[in-house]
Amino acid sequence: MAAVSSHAGMLSGSYRVGMDIKLDGISHHYGHTEVLRNISLDIPAGQIVCLVGPSGCGKSTLLRLIGGLERPGNGRVLQVGAPPADSLNPLTFVFQDFALLPWRSVKGNVSLVLEDHGIRGKRSKAIIDDVLNRTKLADFADALPKQLSGGMKQRVAIARALAVNPAVMLMDEPLSALDAQTRELLMDDLVALWTRQPFTAVYVTHNLAEAVRLGHTIVVLSRRPGRIREIISIDTPISERRAGDPVCQRKHDLLWELMREEARAADEELIDG
Repeated sequence: MAAVSSHAGMLSGSYRVGMDIKLDGISHHYGHTEVLRNISLDIPAGQIVCLVGPSGCGKSTLLRLIGGLERPGNGRVLQVGAPPADSLNPLTFVFQDFALLPWRSVKGNVSLVLEDHGIRGKRSKAIIDDVLNRTKLADFADALPKQLSGGMKQRVAIARALAVNPAVMLMDEPLSALDAQTRELLMDDLVALWTRQPFTAVYVTHNLAEAVRLGHTIVVLSRRPGRIREIISIDTPISERRAGDPVCQRKHDLLWELMREEARAADEELIDG
């Protein structure tokens, strides 16, 4: 079984308090199309696990299965341990579409998820102030989405996810709609956010540089049906990773070799089909 946690035969993590996610033999079909095959993986608390692979390999489907939006055809998604005592939603999504209500301010968009749980008044204000400070949005609390850049809108989406104090954030290509410069800035923000207060995330991306910058562990999925092709760990602390770093460059090159093989094979299958 391929895995990435601190149990026997698995990678160890520095932050072991919290809820792990365990995938046990996940397979899934849409109609007659097999999308995922026998995915077994442990996602340890306090780490960012990136999922990469060619288009159509089932990355986003796997994220939906982890988050409970769909049930796997075979296998189990297990929550090991307990979420934070004050967690309002153990599993929370962050998508590339910011999904902000245009008539609500920054703090109004964040408060929406708290209102859904009946939280208002002083407690709501304390939570909102905390997550806006953590995401560098405190000075923009009263701004409307139309006044924000794409990067700031995504920071609002991240603040909204943090407001429910999730055990795991499920991030589906959250930076893919942004230009290259803004993407770099948001990666810096995510690194700073994790460094101040480690969180657990499953992070889907097509961008290998993004995966190497943010991932403690990178899971490479094969072409469809998605299987675990390889698991790559990066020991360099994410706060110390820099462009041109030899270790990170070697990891990037290895990822590209794996991805190129899978992408070529997938492309040939599409042509043949």
